[in-house]
Amino acid sequence: MKRLISAFPLLALLALAACGGDDAPGTTSPGTSASLSVTDLEPGAYVVSVGDADNPTVGKYYAATDGSRFLALADADDKATAIYRRDKNAGWVAAPGAQAGASVTLLRHDAVPAAAIEPGTVAGSFTAALPAGGSAVFSVTAEGKIVAGASACQLSGSVAAHAMPNTLALKLSTSACSGLPASATGVLAVDSDYAPAAFRLLADDGSRVVDLWAYRD
Repeated sequence: MKRLISAFPLLALLALAACGGDDAPGTTSPGTSASLSVTDLEPGAYVVSVGDADNPTVGKYYAATDGSRFLALADADDKATAIYRRDKNAGWVAAPGAQAGASVTLLRHDAVPAAAIEPGTVAGSFTAALPAGGSAVFSVTAEGKIVAGASACQLSGSVAAHAMPNTLALKLSTSACSGLPASATGVLAVDSDYAPAAFRLLADDGSRVVDLWAYRD
């Protein structure tokens, strides 16, 4: 599997972060929650880093013209550990929940190719590795319906066009999937950095994070 960090070489990132990166201190758009702030980026898709400049955490950030934003931060194995999201005309929320007054300031951001996608572009049959082991088989129809396949863990739900580039709005339901919440919302994210995976399902239920890498069958 190509690692997310491969698109943002760690040594180069460390050198740039040590020089202060190219971001101003964290700023937020009007209407952002007073209890949580995240550096606001122009519409597009980005590889970003946060935290300690000597040991940064890397993630992906998607931003739309309507004000909606989505940031997923990952561990060294490219598994999302935290999600920060903002709907248009709403404030930032985090999963797991952030402490009151928390601020997420980006050390650096680099733009990656960004484009609108439609549900039909991800139609097909897929297998996703599960965090507790095993896998889940499912399909996505051209209309955006997620249909469970012949696996013990059942994934279902829907995807729909989203204002944020490289993403579809995701509603996910699970059954008999150890370690996953019964329902979650988030995005289906398409990115060449995720190859050979076709896409990622990034979602949360307000407290737990879901990160499923889906491979086309």
